[in-house]
Amino acid sequence: MARFSDNFRERVRAANDIVDVIGAALPLKRNGANFVCLCPFHKEKSPSFNVNSSKQIFHCFGCHAGGDVFKFVQMYENISFPEAIERLAERARIPLEYEGSGGNQESRGTKDALLKLHEAICLRWQHCLTNEPTGQIARDYLAKRGVAAEAIKEFRIGAAPEAWDDTVNWAKSRGFEAAVCEQAGLIIRKAETGRLYDRFRGRLMFPICDEQGRVIAFSGRVLQGDEKTAKYVNSPETPIFTKGRVLFALDKAKRAILDAGHAVVCEGQLDTIACHSAGIRHVVAPQGTALTPEHARILKRYVDEVVLCFDGDKAGRDASIRSFDGLLGSGLAVRVASIPPPDDPDSFLKNHGTESFRGVLSRAEGYFEFYLRHLLSEHNVTTDRGRILVVRAMAEAVQKTGNAVLIDTYAQKVSQRLGVDVSAVRAEFRKARAANPVAEPVEPPLEEAAAVPSRPPELELWLLKYLVISPALGQFAAHHLDPHWLTHATVRKIVGLHFSTGGDVAGLLSHLEQDDFARSLVTEAASERRALPNPEASLADTLLRLRNNWLDQQMAEATRHLADPALNDSDRLAVLVELQRLRAAKKRPLEPLDPIESSSSEPEDSPPVD
Repeated sequence: MARFSDNFRERVRAANDIVDVIGAALPLKRNGANFVCLCPFHKEKSPSFNVNSSKQIFHCFGCHAGGDVFKFVQMYENISFPEAIERLAERARIPLEYEGSGGNQESRGTKDALLKLHEAICLRWQHCLTNEPTGQIARDYLAKRGVAAEAIKEFRIGAAPEAWDDTVNWAKSRGFEAAVCEQAGLIIRKAETGRLYDRFRGRLMFPICDEQGRVIAFSGRVLQGDEKTAKYVNSPETPIFTKGRVLFALDKAKRAILDAGHAVVCEGQLDTIACHSAGIRHVVAPQGTALTPEHARILKRYVDEVVLCFDGDKAGRDASIRSFDGLLGSGLAVRVASIPPPDDPDSFLKNHGTESFRGVLSRAEGYFEFYLRHLLSEHNVTTDRGRILVVRAMAEAVQKTGNAVLIDTYAQKVSQRLGVDVSAVRAEFRKARAANPVAEPVEPPLEEAAAVPSRPPELELWLLKYLVISPALGQFAAHHLDPHWLTHATVRKIVGLHFSTGGDVAGLLSHLEQDDFARSLVTEAASERRALPNPEASLADTLLRLRNNWLDQQMAEATRHLADPALNDSDRLAVLVELQRLRAAKKRPLEPLDPIESSSSEPEDSPPVD
């Protein structure tokens, strides 16, 4: 995993104002000195999501999510902490600096060169589509397919001219090295002569982007040519592109996928673009291959369910069946939306409209239900051979799950559909298991419900607010606060870090990267929206009350000990002396420290309470 120095991380933080970053994703509205909006991390009707510009933090008073700019990008984009740093560094145009060997730097340099090249050629092909005579065929094709201008712009569709050396000459004129263009797969070197020529010629060009929206490859659709010409030509795999790990349009769909709770997977780019244009934006597509286990792992980061929505013909059904194995090991639930033939998602949307398409998605059936129906349509179940083939295929498929409940459920369904005894089907399912053993799934131990961290006592939460809002008070608190007075472990942890880091909110959050609850308490304390009159006196009062609460607990314990009939006279006397000491300690004020004046043992005012 990539590692960054503290200095580099702070440079990136300083270059990314949290209001600008969050404001680019959410409709922030000013509310006094801060900004508010509806929280993106839970459903709500009135805004409780607060962004503090001066402290560079966010906090939701509804779900208690909170953190700095790195944490927001992590949560909003559903990525790791190092990926959040990378993304914000690139946003601020700060070259990435990894800790470690020079080999990492060299690899990063290669990737940066390839990313720069892909972005430049994408702009070149966009210009060709929009402005050049050679792009007319592509413009006509898009108009015929009903692709709107907004979609062309959003997906950055372009056109590669029908020429053998257009990209070769363009790259030379722009100063891109031929070796880099070859590595990117944009040009090819003829082995016999060493002559360079373009890979993409006379094609409609679809940029393939990574999850950050950076162009990393292309898929080119033929616009004219004989039947021997490949319909699609894709970029080869490169240091920045592995087709089995990239989903088309995921950069545009990931937020909608999270909101919808499931991902819809189509076969190709035009189907996906049609869905997005119709307002159905939780849709992605693999890159000319069946879904791979890596695709499944990527989707699993966002949701627990996938809906396959391929063409309505036999080829589409076969593609759904091929995709299942890739999804199986991920733990994703799989449903299949059946588009009535001869439509595909694109034509169905154009012929029947968005709401009808949403209806198809809502009626998507479980994968094994779909597969059983497919088998029954493919085989003549009035014959012995047809019934045997259905049972055998269904047994092989369902056994891959290793789930006894599913296996028995579909043994019963197969017996019902074929009109045979269920015990016979179960016997055949057992034979299939013996012939094709699968690893028994390891059932995770039943875990107790994760303990929800308890809220700190009100006094301890107010102590955090005083310290975080007024770091200058830290010296007084450090000289007067005994950690034993704090009953909440997380508050003790935060206060200890506050004293050791100097009270800076960013410093606190950076030390609490793995403790979401602690981060939430810090951002809640720092986001206190009410004015705190005379914080010095209020802090002293709070410390006094914390001390007195602790002394009360000690006296209660001593009193309980005193009531023990087994206590001998010597020990009883010691307890009485301790009680006297504790009562005397409670009567004493905290030692004053300028400019704070002494408080009485019975404070007149209490800190404000939520």
